[in-house]
Amino acid sequence: MRGFRALIVGIFALAVAGCASTPPEALAANDPYEQTNRDMLRFNGKIDRYVVIPTVGVYFILVPEGGRRGVHNFLGNLSLPTIFVNDMLQGEVTRGSQSLERLVINSSLGLGGFFDPASKMGIPGHGEDFGQTLAVWGAGEGPFLMLPFFGPSNPRDAAGLAIDAAIDPTNRIRFKQHLWWAAGREYFTLLDLRAQTYQTVQGIQRSSVDYYSSLRSLYRQLRNDQIRNGRAEGQDLPDF
Repeated sequence: MRGFRALIVGIFALAVAGCASTPPEALAANDPYEQTNRDMLRFNGKIDRYVVIPTVGVYFILVPEGGRRGVHNFLGNLSLPTIFVNDMLQGEVTRGSQSLERLVINSSLGLGGFFDPASKMGIPGHGEDFGQTLAVWGAGEGPFLMLPFFGPSNPRDAAGLAIDAAIDPTNRIRFKQHLWWAAGREYFTLLDLRAQTYQTVQGIQRSSVDYYSSLRSLYRQLRNDQIRNGRAEGQDLPDF
């Protein structure tokens, strides 16, 4: 956690410092650290190529589809308390009640979250994080950043990652093997995410003239849609 806090502090220092030699086109794209970001994307690509993708391949071989679905459900269930808190902080009472219902139903009838009976009952799942909460509260995103391991981000969303980790109740539970539990959870979260998005990412890489620019644009579009929870641009966000 201390290392992550240091990372966030470094990100904010970078965002505030500015860069006098930034090309005009990078400033126009709100990406004053484009060269550093591109270098970080290449670094992440090497980690992906030599570590993550081979591991995902082994994961697909050893774990059948039903098992992978159970892992996905379990990890999603673990994130529901944090999602609920962010729903309520954004004034999304209906979505918050859905998150709470899913947590209760899937943790009990779903055997700890490995199954998803809540969806069969018509209670849909959704994601939410503190970066989105900050955006709803009016915080600007700041310049585009490519974080090591985490990928596309910005100062607002990077701070949201740290705050989500702080409010996650599972991180408050201290036991003898807590470190291994936390590392295992993050590892399988990465595996699950990569398994879910592998073909999509490959398609973007193959079809893009400039993969970095495409990734930057798609990330911003995705985050804007997530912040608005799928609402059209003309619709207002919740009032408090």
